Amino acid sequence: MRHTTLVRTGLSALLIMGTWATVGPIQASAADSPSSSAEPQASAGIITAMQRDLGLTKSQAETRLTAEKAATALQVKARGAAGSSYGGSWFDAGSGRLTVAVTDGARAAEVRATGAQVRTVEHTARELDATKKQLDALSAPSGVSSWHVDPRANSVVVNVVASEQGDNDVRAFVAKAREAGPVTVKQTAEAPQTFAAGTVGGDPYYTGNVRCSIGFSVYGGFVTAGHCGQAGGAVRGWDNSAIGTFQGSSFPGNDYAWVSVGSGWWTVPVVLGWGTVSDQLVRGSNEAPIGASICRSGSTTHWHCGNVLAKNETVNYSQGAVHQMTKTSVCAEPGDSGGSFISGDQAQGVTSGGWGNCSSGGETWHQPINEILNRYGLTLHTA
Repeated sequence: MRHTTLVRTGLSALLIMGTWATVGPIQASAADSPSSSAEPQASAGIITAMQRDLGLTKSQAETRLTAEKAATALQVKARGAAGSSYGGSWFDAGSGRLTVAVTDGARAAEVRATGAQVRTVEHTARELDATKKQLDALSAPSGVSSWHVDPRANSVVVNVVASEQGDNDVRAFVAKAREAGPVTVKQTAEAPQTFAAGTVGGDPYYTGNVRCSIGFSVYGGFVTAGHCGQAGGAVRGWDNSAIGTFQGSSFPGNDYAWVSVGSGWWTVPVVLGWGTVSDQLVRGSNEAPIGASICRSGSTTHWHCGNVLAKNETVNYSQGAVHQMTKTSVCAEPGDSGGSFISGDQAQGVTSGGWGNCSSGGETWHQPINEILNRYGLTLHTA
């Protein structure tokens, strides 16, 4: 394929076709990357998007990314120190440190010794997860947007569409939810929806008359959203040429899928900047904590950033509930479905849906990447 074509498509969503041509800082594979003992620096694209969407200076964005990386690495050790009293954890942007909730004050010193801050709470994470599990077994009306465990509130938060809060079915659901355990009710502006779109020429991939975005390269293909296509469905690229086939797909319940590639296409460990910011190499999939910054790349709205708001949230789409989602303050629009969520250089998940848009703002959920990799036995392609 001609170099000019590659520039036009911006290495269309991690995949290129034909002869490799170098565009900007993109590298074909880990094997082609020059070795270096230095700590990889965040791309200019990540920094630029954080400045725009989070209102940070360049220095503040760099400092925050460094702190978030340390907090992400600390999570497992701090949780182990908390033991059975663990009540959840989150990144505090103000202090730049990980905060861990514990129910047993005697464990506080051990957790602090790991470098984390400590907050004493009433309920353990296990108790809150059990409450959420009871809510997952209920049939939720359309006026109930979602629900998740919030470690900062030490409660299960039920999000209700503001205009529907007086609906009898919504009130009945909330009443049953309160019987299950500690529950807090909050309002949200709109009901969630998936971000697939009708066919628009020149975008990353199509299946049937649906346009979606590629998430992350895995060896043998890429991962994306399940609502974008069913197993066995053919996938076409931006130029309408065949890319491959959906090998697995799950929606609702989950919202993930993977596509095998062929016909001269191959994978690269890259998240696109779409010509407006630098492309980002993917170096792993360590899960960022609640409160950390996170950015999204999609074929409609390109690069946008925000914060991780909640994890393990059940999202009540019109097609049915989807479990174990991560909620963010990042905006998205139709066609962004399946696209990449990344924190620093660590893959986080694939775009599922949300509410709002990138003009007025909103919230977007992603299906965590590690769950997808484990479900299908895939290996993330990293630099």
